Amino acid sequence: MSGWVYMMSNRPDGTLYAGVTSDLPKRAWEHREGVVPGFTKRYNLHHLVWFEFHDDIKGAIQREKVLKSWPRSRKCGLIAEMNSAWSDLYDQLNR
Repeated sequence: MSGWVYMMSNRPDGTLYAGVTSDLPKRAWEHREGVVPGFTKRYNLHHLVWFEFHDDIKGAIQREKVLKSWPRSRKCGLIAEMNSAWSDLYDQLNR
């Protein structure tokens, strides 16, 4: 099974959340709509600002753990490489 690592935010240089999922369009929608209680709902993290595909879910889980150990500045740099405007990438997902 494949997987995705992703980051959500509420605004450019705002609060960040890193997660992993096997179904990125569904999970990003859940964050956007606030249907699941938790950190992203509490802090209004509705913008998908970065994502990365992995052929194996185990690899995605490991990558998420690595990202979560990084300092904020390094995570922001990773986002800037893919999405310098911190735009919401949700509409770019193939559904």
